[in-house]
Amino acid sequence: MTLNKEAIKRRIEVASKRTKADLVIKNGHVVDVFNLELMKCDVAIVDGVIVGIGEFDGLEEIDATNKIICPSFIDGHVHIESSMVTPAEFAEVVLPHGVTTVVADPHEIANVAGAEGIKFMLDSSEQIPLHVYVMLPSCVPATPFENSGATLYAEQLAPFFDHPRVLGLGEVMDYPSVFHGDDHIVDKLVSTHSKAKKIDGHAAGLSEDDLNIYTSVGIRTDHEAVSVVEAEERLKRGMYLIIRQGSVAKDLLNLIPAVTNKNARRCLFGTDDKHIDDLINEGSVDYSVRLAIEYGIDPLTAIQMASLNAAECFGLTTKGAIAPGYDADFLILDDLQSIQIDHVYSSGKLVAKRGKLIGELDCQRTTTLQQSVQTRMMNDQELQIPIAETRRANIIEIVPNRLITNHVIEEVNVEAGNFLPSIEKDQLKMAVIERHHLTGNIGLGIVKGLNLKTGAIATTIAHDSHNLIVAGTNDEDMLFAIEAIKAIGGGLIVVENRRILAELPLAIGGIMSEHDYRTVFRQLEQINSALKKLGATELFNPFLTLSFLALPVIPHLKLTDLGLFNVRTFQHISVSVD
Repeated sequence: MTLNKEAIKRRIEVASKRTKADLVIKNGHVVDVFNLELMKCDVAIVDGVIVGIGEFDGLEEIDATNKIICPSFIDGHVHIESSMVTPAEFAEVVLPHGVTTVVADPHEIANVAGAEGIKFMLDSSEQIPLHVYVMLPSCVPATPFENSGATLYAEQLAPFFDHPRVLGLGEVMDYPSVFHGDDHIVDKLVSTHSKAKKIDGHAAGLSEDDLNIYTSVGIRTDHEAVSVVEAEERLKRGMYLIIRQGSVAKDLLNLIPAVTNKNARRCLFGTDDKHIDDLINEGSVDYSVRLAIEYGIDPLTAIQMASLNAAECFGLTTKGAIAPGYDADFLILDDLQSIQIDHVYSSGKLVAKRGKLIGELDCQRTTTLQQSVQTRMMNDQELQIPIAETRRANIIEIVPNRLITNHVIEEVNVEAGNFLPSIEKDQLKMAVIERHHLTGNIGLGIVKGLNLKTGAIATTIAHDSHNLIVAGTNDEDMLFAIEAIKAIGGGLIVVENRRILAELPLAIGGIMSEHDYRTVFRQLEQINSALKKLGATELFNPFLTLSFLALPVIPHLKLTDLGLFNVRTFQHISVSVD
């Protein structure tokens, strides 16, 4: 609520104990995230705000004897669209996991629909118990070496800065433009600073000198560190370290050794990109907290990282703590080791209990962001990759559960001068097809490590420009998958012998479903079952992995609609090695 004169007087009345609180949580052990201690006291709440800790009486009282009361969790960096559901459906999943606040970057839908996509994410996250804050997409498209559905300049972003839930500028992933001081990115940085807003980073593979440039312009966070050394270099330069544990990028175990008693206050958690099935089965930031504790982080420190640290990082001055004047976003836990969540409160209201949402959310699922797959009919000649007499090729090699790829050069099978996929060598064909403007662009490449034994898979989730991406063991199934995914308006599809084994339609921009999360979860289970029929590995998610093979800001080799891309040299290269 707005902190007006009446609200202030009401807080004073309750804090002074002249009036009973709306709600009092009694007899619990409260986590003091400022001093990393436990306090045995009551927590008094009025109008969704904590007004006192000590001894209080309330109109409603909850006995928390032998329970732990701690701040609820904040996801410091997430792309809601990667869950493949709308914000309200996303809220239904993460609230029972103790996440009541997220800092979201809607650059996925913005790459498809521009400013209209940002507006959709803001509008559809209104009036839900999940507090959704937004960092405006800084790089749409991510680089000038691909084609996305939109281009956003500083002037298109500027009006959004006045929205009360917009915190700043999202991950600046186009480092070369920062390095060269290109106007299009500098204008966005200036506009953000003029509003005293935050700036998120994306420092994948940057050297120490690169980080100096990056941080000198006011970029203060990074979620792309993958080693202790990288983590330490970011922390030395005053950056907040966002420890990522998503569906593809699982960096927590590599980074936790970098967290010490001296620097923990600069560390927080983020999921970045996480599928709905992983959110349901594994959890969100609550999973990161449990994992951190399991690998040696003190439970109180882990909770502090998941709450106060994240709040302070993004200037959320009323979130992240159990203290007077802070929002009543809190959890009641069974204990500090298992982080078993009993109750979840958001703005002083019970929203989840024992893993179940309380009540139903009013979910906005309909939108005009549909019919986003615009491609022409293709033939098999357009999928041919010429290979020189050397029979050697530049190949994208998957690194399981990592966003980075290896750049390998191997001998490949050739037929009539063109690349021939090989199941034995695990060398499959892949294509990225521009789907926004009917340009006809088709980028072709070879991928190693996908482990399909038959058929093909295709999706319109291809970070960050979200063109149509397909990979397969033969041209016939690849062409069939391309047409099939157009027919469903975008999504995920598994094909074998020109037959659809499973599909997950994503009608909203080709990246989000109009349906409830339970329906999407069932469809995703069918997708996973179909992948097993193609012989896909269970060590990593093939679709999630495939979707990041088109992201030309993560080392080392990627594929865009303009061709094979060397991230180190920031240029397109030939598949064939002469």
